[in-house]
Amino acid sequence: MFSHLATYFRYLVPGMLLLLTGCTSFIPRDRLPYPLINASFDQQVKVVIIPLPVIASSPNEGITSGALTAFLLHDRNDNISTLLAPQINYNKSFGISTSLYGAFYPSPDRSWEINLAKSTIINEDYEFKLRDKTFLDKKLEINAFVFAFSDGSARFFGFDAGTPRQRESNYTDKEIGFNISVGYDIGRHFQIVLGERFRDVSIEPGAVKSIPFIKDQFKEQNVPGINGFVAHAQRISLVYSTLDSLTAPTFGGFAKITLENSSKAMGSSADYRHYEGELKGFIPFDDNRYISVFRLVYNQTLGDQVPFLEQSSLGGENTLRGYGRNRFIDNSYFLLNLEERIRLFRWEIFGVKADWELAPFIDLGAVMERLDRSSGKQFEFNPGIGLRAVVRPNITGRIDVGIGHDGPAVFVGLGYPF
Repeated sequence: MFSHLATYFRYLVPGMLLLLTGCTSFIPRDRLPYPLINASFDQQVKVVIIPLPVIASSPNEGITSGALTAFLLHDRNDNISTLLAPQINYNKSFGISTSLYGAFYPSPDRSWEINLAKSTIINEDYEFKLRDKTFLDKKLEINAFVFAFSDGSARFFGFDAGTPRQRESNYTDKEIGFNISVGYDIGRHFQIVLGERFRDVSIEPGAVKSIPFIKDQFKEQNVPGINGFVAHAQRISLVYSTLDSLTAPTFGGFAKITLENSSKAMGSSADYRHYEGELKGFIPFDDNRYISVFRLVYNQTLGDQVPFLEQSSLGGENTLRGYGRNRFIDNSYFLLNLEERIRLFRWEIFGVKADWELAPFIDLGAVMERLDRSSGKQFEFNPGIGLRAVVRPNITGRIDVGIGHDGPAVFVGLGYPF
């Protein structure tokens, strides 16, 4: 894993030099088709083109390298209203991958994203996300996420907090589904949310041949969902928020309580329930140069024969950043994230203003049968540090390096972890 860090430093200088080869141009609006442009653009559209090297890593996928070109389209207020990023990458397990990511922000209350990706070996990903809060005088919010993907890097180690690394198995997580919610504002800070999600999961041989297949490694154990499953669940959430931004908050608090039910009567493979409570806080200092952030989450899953991918799990870029996705699985989990976001400087290049942040963090969490039966020995302590480039109000790029018992883990992606 330390070789992964060395690879990042090897790419850093060439990447900065390549960044300087970008350019800014102005294109007549009538030459750009919808949805690249919308009513917020002037007749001459400012387009910033920036080529970048791609060097990504995760504990499950390993090193991915390649190149992308970012096309940033600015509206009349000089905010990035459209982002397009075609790229081509290589990974030793998945071969050559081509992808197109697009993010569209026609207004502060409406946005959508697309991601289209295909590899020569197993992996593919097709996603569409929508957020729209333009209904009923901006009191009604609709969120939709539709997906179909195959991930040949998926891992399973077994259940509970003590699963050893020697039990690691690989498989392809092949899914198709959707996640839809409708929220209605109650007063100034409260929202009631009704949601529904569906996922049809197939478990197939993975792409990492050096690691045993899940059905071979755990053939003598009862692992619910190991032969695939269907989940169809309905949920209700109560949300309280005083955050000053949905995507890049600098101040405020957030609380959410969620109850979700999955039933055979609605097409699920098993009957079970999810309960989750979450708290987040953002405390700024020195004119937002320093932002202290915390998140506290408790999640519980109750039921018999709950598919392993539907149980409470920790690990990955948004929970325990010292481990790969779904490293720990059990009936419940408790998670605490602490992070200090420090703005190092503001840099403007080709008319794009970005805040560069350093973010030391601590992730503390454990899976368990239930909270009152947990012990201190179950908890994982993951210190780490992140580097963020934030183009407000919509775009955040990040690199997070977390340290767990399995060694360092490096994550590269878009958006804050929480």
